Amino acid sequence: MDSALSILKRYWHHTAFRPLQDEIIQSVLAGKDTVALLPTGGGKSICFQVPAMLLDGVCIVVTPLIALMKDQVEQLRKREIDAVAVYSGMSWSEIDMYLDNCVHGTTKFLYVSPERLKTEVFIERFKRMKVALIAVDEAHCISQWGYDFRPAYLEIAALREIKNDVPFIALTATATPKVLLDIQEKLSLSKDANVFQKSFARENLSFVVRKTENKEKKLLEIVKAVSGTAIVYVRSRKLAQELAMVLSKAKHSAGYYHAGLLFKQRSESQDNWIKGKFRIMVATNAFGMGIDKADVRLVVHFDLPENLESYYQEAGRAGRDGQRSFATILYDPSDLELVKNRVLQSHPEIDFLKRVYQALANYYQLAEGAGLNESFDFEVHDFSDRYGFHPVDVYPALARLQEEGLLQFNDSFYNPSQISWCVSKAQLYEFQIANVSFEPLIKTLLRLYGGEIFSGFSMIAENYLAKALDVKTIAVIKMLKHLDELKIIKYIPVKDQAQITFLTERQDAKHLSLDRQRLEERRALAVSKVDSVIAYTTQSVQCRMQRIQAYFGEETDLVCGNCDVCIENRKQEQQKIVNDLRTEILHLLSTESMNVDTLEEKIAPSKHEMFVEVIRQLVDESKIAYDEFWVLHVKNQQ
Repeated sequence: MDSALSILKRYWHHTAFRPLQDEIIQSVLAGKDTVALLPTGGGKSICFQVPAMLLDGVCIVVTPLIALMKDQVEQLRKREIDAVAVYSGMSWSEIDMYLDNCVHGTTKFLYVSPERLKTEVFIERFKRMKVALIAVDEAHCISQWGYDFRPAYLEIAALREIKNDVPFIALTATATPKVLLDIQEKLSLSKDANVFQKSFARENLSFVVRKTENKEKKLLEIVKAVSGTAIVYVRSRKLAQELAMVLSKAKHSAGYYHAGLLFKQRSESQDNWIKGKFRIMVATNAFGMGIDKADVRLVVHFDLPENLESYYQEAGRAGRDGQRSFATILYDPSDLELVKNRVLQSHPEIDFLKRVYQALANYYQLAEGAGLNESFDFEVHDFSDRYGFHPVDVYPALARLQEEGLLQFNDSFYNPSQISWCVSKAQLYEFQIANVSFEPLIKTLLRLYGGEIFSGFSMIAENYLAKALDVKTIAVIKMLKHLDELKIIKYIPVKDQAQITFLTERQDAKHLSLDRQRLEERRALAVSKVDSVIAYTTQSVQCRMQRIQAYFGEETDLVCGNCDVCIENRKQEQQKIVNDLRTEILHLLSTESMNVDTLEEKIAPSKHEMFVEVIRQLVDESKIAYDEFWVLHVKNQQ
C-alpha cells in the first residue's frame, strides 16, 4: 500500500510535509470532514491532492478562480496525473466530454467553478461518478461575512444530499472566527469535523508602514535598500505601467502585469519575473495567485488595500522560503479618504445595478427568459461607450451582480484553441481519400497530437501547424473552420477576452431579484473592513503582526520584534534605559567621585556595553570627567 509520504515523494518530489499537512491528510483519509485554515504559502493544495491519490474515485475541487484552476490542472498533468477543469465560458461539447470521462474514464481530479454545480449536465453526471473526496478551495467565499462572497458556493452543500458518504475538506488562507463558523454551517459539515488552524504569525516577515507625501521617491528608496525579487501592488492598470517605467528609468529591472493585457503579454511578463529577467513586478491584484516563487524578498502596497484579508494574502507572497523579507504599505494622508470613497463607489445603488443589467441584456440582444448559462465576450470600453457608463463604475456593478448570483464575470479569460475528432479513424481515412486538399493538415494533426484528439479535446497552436505545413496561419484557421463545418472536427478557436456568463435566465430589469438587505449589509461590511485597514495603517503602538493576528481571532501576548512598530518601541525602550542610566550615573557622581568599576558595581546595569557607551557619551558631552587617577567626577559643579 502506498502511504501519503510515498505519494508526496513520487509525484511532488518533496521529502517531508509542512506543518499540519500530514495531520490534515490523515483526517481526510479517515473519512472525516475537515477544515484547513493555512495562511498563504502553507501548501493547501497538497492537503487534498495527496489523499485523493490514495482514495478510489474522482476528487472534485470547487474553486472560483479560473486562472488558479487552470494552473493546478496544468501542474497535475505535468506530474502525469489525470486532471480536467470545467467552468463558465467553455463550449458545451468540452464540458460534456470532460464530465463523461469523470464517469467512465481515468480522470482523478475534476476542477469545477461553483456556478457549474447546479447545472443539469453536472448533476446528472455527478450522480453516476464514483467520488472519493470533495475539496472546497477558497472556502471563505461561502460566507457573506467574508471579503469575497460568492452565492454559488451556497449550492455546494446540496452535493451532500446526493452523496452523503463523501467527505468534504474546506480550505482557506484567511478567515475570521465568524467566517470559520459560517464555513462549517453552510457546507453542512459534520459536528465532529476536524478543524486545523495554523498561526497567522510569520516570524520571518517584517510588516512596515511608511507615511509619505512622495510615494514614488519612498518606493525608490525601499527597492534600493532591500535587495532581491519584489512585487509592487497598485490599484490601476495605468499606474502599473507608469510605475514600471519609473523603476526602469531608475535602473531597476521592472515589468508590469494586469488583467487588461493579452494572455501572451501576461505570460511573458510573468515568466520574465519568475526567471529573474525582471527583478520587480508592478501589478494589480490580478497577479500572484497560484505563483509559487519562494524567494520574494519584498512586497510593497503602493495603494491602500481595501481589507486585511487580501492584504495579508498578498503580503504573504514574500518570504515563503523562510528568509527575512518585508511587506510594506506606502500611504499619503489623502489616501485614507480615497480608499474609503473607493469602497463606497464599489457598492453602487440598486437602480444603477438594474441599469447595467438592462444594458447587458440589450448589448447581447437577450430576450426575457433566454441566456441561461450562456457566455459572451465582454469589452468594457465598447460597452461603456455604447450605454453612457464609465468603466470605473461598470466593474463594481458587475461584481455586485455576481454576488447576487445573476452573472459571472471573468476579467482575464484565456482559453487556447482546441480540437476533437467527430469521426472514427476509419471514417477519417475515407474522408482523406475523398478530400486530398485536407490530407496534409490531417496528417500533421495526427503526427503532432496523436491519439489525444480521438479521446478528447487537445490544445493546438495554429501558428505551429502553419510552420509545419509551410503556410500562413490564417490559411490553417480557414481549413480548421471548414473541417468544423463539415463535422469532421470540433474546432474551438482561442479566446483571450473578458467573459460574461448569465447564471439565470434573463430577467426583467425593473423587477430584478436583488436582495436589498444583503447588499446594504455587504456595503456596511466593506466599510468596516476598510476601517480596519485604516486603523492598522495609522496606528503606531501595537505590533503589526499582533494586530493582524487579533483581526483573525488569534489572541497573543507575543510581539513579532520585526515590524516597524516593534523596532521603534525597542528603540524607545533602549532610550529610556539610557536616560535612566545617565540620571543614575550623574546622581551617584554628584555625591562622590569614584572609578568606573565601583560605579558599575553600585548601578549593576543589565548591559555592560550600554553602561560603557553612556559613560563615553557623558565624557564627550563634558558632563563628567576623569582625574589624573582615572577617577570619575561631575564637571562644572558650582
